[in-house]
Amino acid sequence: MPTTFPTPQLVIFDCDGVLVDSERVSNQALVDNLSRHGLALSLERSMQLFVGGTMTGVMQKAIALGADLHEGWVDEIYGETYAALKAGVDLTPGVMALLAALDQHQIPCCVASNGSEDKMRITLGQNGLWQRFHPSAMFSAHSLGVAKPDPGLFLAAASHFGKQARDCLVVEDSATGATAAARAGMRCLGFAPEGGGAALTAVGAEVFHHMSDVPALIGL
Repeated sequence: MPTTFPTPQLVIFDCDGVLVDSERVSNQALVDNLSRHGLALSLERSMQLFVGGTMTGVMQKAIALGADLHEGWVDEIYGETYAALKAGVDLTPGVMALLAALDQHQIPCCVASNGSEDKMRITLGQNGLWQRFHPSAMFSAHSLGVAKPDPGLFLAAASHFGKQARDCLVVEDSATGATAAARAGMRCLGFAPEGGGAALTAVGAEVFHHMSDVPALIGL
């Protein structure tokens, strides 16, 4: 028989690649930038390497791969990424219906991201979600000083809402985020819209492929 889980008391969403379809836009900006700094990568390879990481971690990986990056590179790539995102990103299909279902069942939700609040203001703001989550239900690694795969970001969200880790559900699209959820002792659904999801499964996430799958997975 399939395993059944109690309905969560808090749902914690990652931002990029979960609420908004922004990872390909951000990584294309990264690919274009790194090509000017001596490192040629495909978009797919960039996403394999960097999705879910911090920009400082991206910089360290890129240098190890041969990129010639200067001290101010993080500010440079943030500027280029933000410009690309301001040109437009879409909500992930099915997200608004999922949020409506959570509201209907009075299940609180929040955002916990390794990205900055400035970045989330751009991506969520153009889709009407910034106002929904900010400031009381938005947790940024830049603001809290702790980043996934450390579990601290998720634990801070649970503490803010007065919930135990075991009663929280995390929705992630990266192995980094899923690892943080596992370390926090939280159930994790791993979003893999294009199939696969082996990296998510390997760190304990339950893979799903469309936001419309989530209500059944959480007993709604």
